[in-house]
Amino acid sequence: MNIPRSALILGLSGLLPFIWGAATLLSPDLFSWGIANLGPRFVGPIVLIQYGTIILAFMSGVLWGFATKAVGERATLGYVLSVIPALWAFFMVGDGAFTSAVYLIAGFIGLLLLDWSFWRQGLAPEWWMRLRIILTAVVVFCLGVLIV
Repeated sequence: MNIPRSALILGLSGLLPFIWGAATLLSPDLFSWGIANLGPRFVGPIVLIQYGTIILAFMSGVLWGFATKAVGERATLGYVLSVIPALWAFFMVGDGAFTSAVYLIAGFIGLLLLDWSFWRQGLAPEWWMRLRIILTAVVVFCLGVLIV
C-alpha cells in the first residue's frame, strides 16, 4: 500500500524546520539572514534541538493512539512504550547542543524501533514504516550536522 498523499505531504512538511536548521548551520549567509529576519531561536542548533524535542513528544502521542487499538496487556505495554520518546526528550535533552543532538539522534532511532514494534503488531497503518524510515533518515541527517 502506498503512503497516503496527505500523510506524505504533511510528514515531509514537518521536516522543514529540521532542514532549515541544518541549512543555517551549513551556510553562514543563511544563518545571518535567519538571525536578522527571524531571530536567534529560529536558526542553527536552537531550532534543531527545540523542534526535535517537540517532535519526539508529539510522536509519543502518535504511539499512544496506536496503543488504543490493542487490548489487555498488549495495550498496557503499548501505553508504557508510547511515553518513552517524550520522557527521553525531557530527561536527556538540554545539556548543550552537541550532547542534545546526540541524544535526539538516539531518541529518533529508538522511536523508529518503537514504530516498527507497533507496526509489526498491526497497530500502525500498513504504510507506516515506509513513511517513518524516510522521515527518520532526514531528521537524523539534519541533527547529525550539529555533531560533525
